[in-house]
Amino acid sequence: MATAAASERVELAKHCSSRNWSKAIRVLDSLLAKHCSILDICNRAFCYNQLELHKHVIKDCDKALHLDSSAIQAYLLKGRALLALGRKQEAVLVLELGYSIALQQTADVKQLLELDELLNAARREIDVAVNNVATAETTGKEATPVLPQVSEKSDEKIGNYDTAFGSCSNGNTHEELGEETKINSVLKDASKQSGSQINGLAYKEKENVKSGSQINGSSSSKPCSNGSDLSETSDRLGDMSVIGNKLSGKSGSICKLSLKAEARCGVSDETKINKKSSIARISETHSISVDFRLSRGIAQVNEGNYMKAISIFDKVLKEEPTYPEALIGRGTAYAFQRELENAIDDFTKAIQSNPAAGEAWKRRGQARAALGEFADAVEDLTRALELEPKSPDILHERGIINFRSKDFTAAVKDLSICLKQEKDNKSAYTYLGLAFASLGEYTKAEEAHLKSIQLDSNYLEAWLHLAQFYQELADHSKALECIDQVLQVDNRVWKAYHLRGLVFHGLGEHRKAIQELSIGLSIESSIECLYLRGSCHHAVGEYREAVKDYDATVDVELDAVEKFVLQCLAFYQKELALYTASKVSSEFFCFDIDGDIDPMFKEYWCKRLHPKDVCEKVYRQPPLRESLKKGKLKKQDLAITKPKANLLRFTDLIGKKIQYHCPGFLPNRRQHRMAGLAVLEIAQKVSKAWRIEWRNSNKGTAKNGKKNRRRERINMLSQNRGGAGCSTSTSSETSTGYTSLEDRSSGRSMLSWQDVYSSAVRWRQISEPCDPVVWVNKLSEEFNSGFGSHTPMVLGQAKVIRYFPNYERTLNLAKTIVKEKLCVRSKADKVIDLSKDEKIEEIMRAETCEELHKIVGEDFWVATWCHSTAFEGKRLEGTRITCIKKPGSLGYDFAIRTPCTPARWSDFDEEMTSAWEALCNAYCGENYGSTDLDALETVRDSILRMTYYWYNFMPLARGTAVTGFIVLLGLLLAANMEFTESIPKDLQIDWEAILSVEPDSFVGSVKSWLYPSLKINTSWRDHPEVSSAFSTTGSVVAALSSYND
Repeated sequence: MATAAASERVELAKHCSSRNWSKAIRVLDSLLAKHCSILDICNRAFCYNQLELHKHVIKDCDKALHLDSSAIQAYLLKGRALLALGRKQEAVLVLELGYSIALQQTADVKQLLELDELLNAARREIDVAVNNVATAETTGKEATPVLPQVSEKSDEKIGNYDTAFGSCSNGNTHEELGEETKINSVLKDASKQSGSQINGLAYKEKENVKSGSQINGSSSSKPCSNGSDLSETSDRLGDMSVIGNKLSGKSGSICKLSLKAEARCGVSDETKINKKSSIARISETHSISVDFRLSRGIAQVNEGNYMKAISIFDKVLKEEPTYPEALIGRGTAYAFQRELENAIDDFTKAIQSNPAAGEAWKRRGQARAALGEFADAVEDLTRALELEPKSPDILHERGIINFRSKDFTAAVKDLSICLKQEKDNKSAYTYLGLAFASLGEYTKAEEAHLKSIQLDSNYLEAWLHLAQFYQELADHSKALECIDQVLQVDNRVWKAYHLRGLVFHGLGEHRKAIQELSIGLSIESSIECLYLRGSCHHAVGEYREAVKDYDATVDVELDAVEKFVLQCLAFYQKELALYTASKVSSEFFCFDIDGDIDPMFKEYWCKRLHPKDVCEKVYRQPPLRESLKKGKLKKQDLAITKPKANLLRFTDLIGKKIQYHCPGFLPNRRQHRMAGLAVLEIAQKVSKAWRIEWRNSNKGTAKNGKKNRRRERINMLSQNRGGAGCSTSTSSETSTGYTSLEDRSSGRSMLSWQDVYSSAVRWRQISEPCDPVVWVNKLSEEFNSGFGSHTPMVLGQAKVIRYFPNYERTLNLAKTIVKEKLCVRSKADKVIDLSKDEKIEEIMRAETCEELHKIVGEDFWVATWCHSTAFEGKRLEGTRITCIKKPGSLGYDFAIRTPCTPARWSDFDEEMTSAWEALCNAYCGENYGSTDLDALETVRDSILRMTYYWYNFMPLARGTAVTGFIVLLGLLLAANMEFTESIPKDLQIDWEAILSVEPDSFVGSVKSWLYPSLKINTSWRDHPEVSSAFSTTGSVVAALSSYND
């Protein structure tokens, strides 16, 4: 073994003699893998210094100093590397510490003098720089730095390796923020990103930067001459040499290179002094050293000249096809050109040539991550980490990839270990905050984001992620404050305007959102801004602009696959914008998406599917010019007159009552206005129907009235039949439009429960036209296979901020159902028997959906039930609680799904009809017109009971919760009862119904806070009818889009 070590040291001396520093590093890697020697670590740092790979120099010096804090040579080399990177203040601190230690040792006077000279030179350079800045401030001229000046904002780039490689992100990452800033984090040390570049361009070393010391630790400290372009390198892309092998962790005896080895190398002081100037004069021939060509190739990559870099590396590889450093360099250049497959091929060849090439493992992992191959990427980075245990930058990279692959637990672990070693790694803190937020650890998430900002108050990525964090928590004030901070640092960050647009959109301030998104689009033509602005134009009735933005969205060349869904949505929403434009002058009840739009179109829209089949099979809307001509509005229709304004003030007060005071629910002004108008319209129409019913009842025709409510209504054919929309509805289907409340021939009421809820649905549809709020039974074949709503509480490892608070109750309900039924259903709808092997006892002890899934052994679902009021002893199928395992260790999807099959629809239709009839009977008898709250208790209970069945029915693809509460408020108001308070904090009324198997249980739960907040109010009857004040679709859109602050 001693003979092998001696042989390696002879080989090391040989490589140093021929200036083949890369091969010398490989030998040192091998030596260090067998025995961790402080001197060999310093020797390797010296070799890195010769290649000007300064960050690797610093890394090795830190290792040496960790083992021996008095290693003078490590202080020297680290000081030089920091100076070369332009980090002068840090260099002075390191050199001062080394000098103080050297004073105590005095064993090597030469080292002491070298430290003193280098330290004084560094101080002089700082003084000169300060004087230059002062002179510039006085004269108004720009100061000329003596040493490379590193922009403090050089690392303020959003997105890491995957952005440069063009990978698909999950939407949480931001792209680069600088106007012309190169993304450099692909192949640089991603932890602190402190490379020597401004906007990604490597700077040349100036004079007074000292050359490296001799390999055994002693050298002259004479200055180098200016380097030429050919010899410049940088570690902007991360150092191109091989990461050292695994160290044993103990210093042990130090194996020194003898002075004889130095003599054999033949490195004289004069040679070192003139090293750069002599290299600069060498022509590009085969006599140029391999390392010099590598250095040139690296410099070309740093400067963005990727084809030149590839050409240089090609020449090296022509002579030595398996040269690892050249393969890594060329792979890097390919990666920056987004030729990721070629990059991976080169990194793979480098690994085959040298399996200990940790840098190759790391960069192949980054490239694979950019292709979305997260599992392989993590595997590669894990291998790199074995070669360099606890490497903070590899942990940082793997942590980011784990986050993007949605393995948030692993991300937290990696980033936390990284931060124990690099407490000032602001990027790691930012991603740690993102991972904690996904896991539902919101306090820890906020702390991590704030720590990142504390380290650098101008760190744009941290501010943007913190803004997004607050937005998801529905803390819009803090979100907007964070966005303001971003724009104070750099007002050309388009992502900030997009995020501000999202916040305003969530608040219902669509016109403000349009302004912000337009500024963002003036900076960067992003598909996110285009799509969102188009939807805002659509909502406020600016259909020409909406269609223009939707078309532009469809035409964008995508840089990420997941953005394709925005193009699909833009296609569907353009068609809906054209449809709405054709309806602006029609009566609002003629706005009938469910009756007029093709079922296949709606199904594809809900599922966000590729519109190819829709284009071929579904009738398309006519061009915008025809739609606008057909839907031309008079200006007075859009004007908000004084009576209308008074009406809006009243309904706004009502509409605010729908707000959930739970994390994730923004107070949406537009939705509040929509809700208030819908509540009043429902109250007015139901009140009119009840008055007719009461009159009929007094005439002795109550029986006929009841029979008539059961009768199917006469459908009013849509205004759009055969025209813009291609309705496939037939006259026998249930329309969502209103007929007259009174049959002229019989004088009997014809209002059904569908009419009441359809009014709320129509208002919800027009208020946010890009939300697919449609009746599930009006979709195509999917209705027969049980397509319905899907509400997740857990997605893999992520806790869904809005719905996770209902997780524990839902889990307990699932366990109770399993205990009663002794079985569950598989994904294929087969019965899984759980009655044996004490599985029921195990299930009842389960505390998480993961434990539940492991006991069952496969993906499964159980269905809740609702006890029928209409048919004694009957149980209706409620919602399905599903538990599905994600691949690998990515967790479980735990959700509620509501299948709306024809049989289930029929059951709930009967139940809703019965509940509606019971309500009408309760109010239209002795209690009609009563202003006694006690006398109206039966009416209130009937309203809650019908609401219970609506929430469990869940007949809409989206929007069931808000429409249900709107109808509840409307029915109460129709009976002269106004809800004067707010929904209690942290309570979601739809979940109260879903998690209650008995209607009386739901009624008892809700009445405890609802009934004390009711008061008698008849003044609402003094307001004009909503359907008259805002009779047309265009006037409704105008009312929803007009605010007078």
